[in-house]
Amino acid sequence: MNSSADLLKSLKIDRSAPPPPTSRKGLWIGLGVAAAVVLGAGGWFLLGRDSAVQVETTSAVSLASGAGNASVLDASGYVVARRMATVSSKITGRVREVLIEEGQRVEEGQVMATLDPIDADAQRDLSAAQLAAAQSQIVGTQAQLKEAEANAARLGALVGQKLVSRAQFEQAVAQRDALRAQVATAQRNAQVARSSLAIASNGVDNTVVRAPFAGVVIAKAAQPGEIVSPLSAGGGFTRTGIGTIVDMDSLEVEVDVGEAYIGRVKPKMPVEATLNSYPDWKIPAEVIAIIPTADRGKATVKVRVALKARDGRIVPDMGVTVSFLEKAADATAEPKRGVRVPARAIVQRDGGDAAFVVGAEDIVELRKVQVGGALGEDREVSSGLAPGETVVIAPPATLADGDRIATKTE
Repeated sequence: MNSSADLLKSLKIDRSAPPPPTSRKGLWIGLGVAAAVVLGAGGWFLLGRDSAVQVETTSAVSLASGAGNASVLDASGYVVARRMATVSSKITGRVREVLIEEGQRVEEGQVMATLDPIDADAQRDLSAAQLAAAQSQIVGTQAQLKEAEANAARLGALVGQKLVSRAQFEQAVAQRDALRAQVATAQRNAQVARSSLAIASNGVDNTVVRAPFAGVVIAKAAQPGEIVSPLSAGGGFTRTGIGTIVDMDSLEVEVDVGEAYIGRVKPKMPVEATLNSYPDWKIPAEVIAIIPTADRGKATVKVRVALKARDGRIVPDMGVTVSFLEKAADATAEPKRGVRVPARAIVQRDGGDAAFVVGAEDIVELRKVQVGGALGEDREVSSGLAPGETVVIAPPATLADGDRIATKTE
């Protein structure tokens, strides 16, 4: 009975006891989800705001260096030489000595190479011997003629006295006249031999290859022992030249200008040339001529430009960019203030002209600028930008002050 009473007692509800503690596990889960949502939104906002915008940039160029002169057209071309020659011998022969190297300067008439002169020397010696024989024949015939003239004169006096027959006298006169003809023939033969000797001497001189004008050797084409010929004979085993020289004083620029823009180019027009190898070096130049023919395939017209500066850095086949200017730069004029930037770098913000300037850590700054006239594809900026500052080209409409960019220099 006691056991049953105890069991019933345990089933009795004690209403005076405090309620059991409530579980907080669900509460912590809810708070964690809310925090994750808040952090995710904040991170997306911050990362999305700091993501780099891909843009092109360039540097503002000072107008004080003369770049402020308006360029009506820009074109590219190459440095070419008006006087360039691959020097060869006048005859076919074996090279005995080559006296030039690439980069060497040669003067007009300087010996560049010599050929084997054995055959030419032999021909000259033969012509000299023929001339000597002809001159000896003249001397012998002249001696006979002197005797014949004296004999004819003596017989002429005797025939008048009837001491000799007229037949003897006439025979002496005929002999005299024949010897006179022989002397004239011998003299002509001597002249022919003299001319032949001169030709043979020229043949010897042709074994010496000389520079036709002063210049610099840019290629050495032959070596001692090789056969050279002015004609392309013997396939690839016969050279056609000794070397190539260039007159560096004849360097100029040839550019191809599109047909649509050739009307902007005039003879004697001032030009500013910039070598691709030296982008900071501005070379004064001017238009020599516009070649009166067009390239049908490229739709361009060739323009010759004269360089007004002579410098060892200018060499043939260099790439060059030329700017055709409205007028030549005035060295006495006061330097122009301001900078030039591509026209695409100027944008409209808040009703005015502005540009995005790249600062530290690739953060852009929206800056108000005062814009001047057009300079070809560029614009003049009189205030708001300093020379050397980096600006954004064609900034997107979504770009704002303080945004981060990823630069790609134009």
